[in-house]
Amino acid sequence: MRLPEKFTEKMQRILQDEYEDYIACYEEPRYYGLRVNTGKISVEEFQKICPFEITPVPWIDNGFYYDGETIVPSRHPYYFAGLYYLQEPSAMTPASRLPVKPGDKVLDVCAAPGGKATELGARLKGEGFLAANDISNSRAKGLLKNMEVFGIDNMLVLSEEPGKLTGYFPEYFDKILIDAPCSGEGMFRKDKKMVKAWEEHGPEFFSNLQRSIIIQAADMLKPGGMMLYSTCTFDERENEQMIEYLLAARPEFHIEKIHGYEGFCPGILELSSSKNPELKKTVRIFPHKMKGEGHFLALLQKGEEVPEVLSKPVLKRCKKMPEELEKFLKDVRKEVDPARLDIHGERVYYMPEGLPDMRGIRFLRTGLLLGELKKNRFEPSQAFAMSLKKEDYKKVIDLSSSDGRVVRYLKGETLDVEDLTVSKDKGWYLVCVDTFPLGWGKLSNGILKNKYLPGWRLNS
Repeated sequence: MRLPEKFTEKMQRILQDEYEDYIACYEEPRYYGLRVNTGKISVEEFQKICPFEITPVPWIDNGFYYDGETIVPSRHPYYFAGLYYLQEPSAMTPASRLPVKPGDKVLDVCAAPGGKATELGARLKGEGFLAANDISNSRAKGLLKNMEVFGIDNMLVLSEEPGKLTGYFPEYFDKILIDAPCSGEGMFRKDKKMVKAWEEHGPEFFSNLQRSIIIQAADMLKPGGMMLYSTCTFDERENEQMIEYLLAARPEFHIEKIHGYEGFCPGILELSSSKNPELKKTVRIFPHKMKGEGHFLALLQKGEEVPEVLSKPVLKRCKKMPEELEKFLKDVRKEVDPARLDIHGERVYYMPEGLPDMRGIRFLRTGLLLGELKKNRFEPSQAFAMSLKKEDYKKVIDLSSSDGRVVRYLKGETLDVEDLTVSKDKGWYLVCVDTFPLGWGKLSNGILKNKYLPGWRLNS
């Protein structure tokens, strides 16, 4: 693999005696990983039902390696059920080291395509909420799909410049993740196209962008809140020196120690301007030391915690349940609070609690899309199906993953299900694979009309 001379010279300066070991890792194959969605299934249960061989990623509780040269997990029904996300092993680290807990208000500033946001959302366990933002509208669409596949209901998916968000969310979030756009040096082995991109826009370009993002994010964090900054690059201007820049501009921040692993390397003081020994608490991941690609992480806390003050009025929402929705929800064994409903035209959304007024923000989704109100009926959404568990709905068709009808369902075909011991009642059924929801179907006379979302269907 041809690497730019300026890059190799820099890596020799950074790694010194370890440089040859680093270059040798380019002859090794890349590593493929998947991360279990603990919002839907425990790690232990997933290991029991996983249909292909996996081995644990030792520093990620719910991360596993698989053989990406022979296995295609993205075509298995469990992938469509949202049981796992395919993610490079080192890239699992940032979300795993931000201490998110249920009830937190969390922001993922640069969230697409959703690898880190889906993990943060799963760890909230339906309490608090996650605002997942990406400035690119097209990338944010992919982010939204991944969030909905994962069954995350307490979310916002935004597509704004971080600077605009600061006016809506001043000192608002408990936790913030910045997986910053970067020069991508740590991904050269995984994706050779990153080399050409680096030659067009290198560390100087991205460090200017990162300086804006990190300050804007800092201003949206509550006092006492935690922020994790990460990149997938090696350049000190984007890593140690970026943390120095934040500490100088916002002195109320300090660096926290990150839960370690034997392959982690501390931040390199010699690459910083201040030689602040606290920078050793940051983490560098090098591909010649771990089974993963290159990364940098820094965990930061903002001053001391202060009593919470509601800075903006909370919007009042629908108080009366539409009759069509109320009729549908009789088959749902999950509480739906009418005060959290937000109706726009035909569409019905279920909003996270305690949101400020967000009029003027460009977003793709606020809360969970429950479905649409049609004439004398309610049509539930794909996202609603994915947010449920099998026991949350009365009428279920549960297919085995070995049943050929599962693949036919995912392709959008009509199914004959007369042989199954299901209720003969007509209407909406939750279609599951091995108890895990995939989507909706409408039953009549033993024939299930397919309601799986067309844009999600499995291509032949």
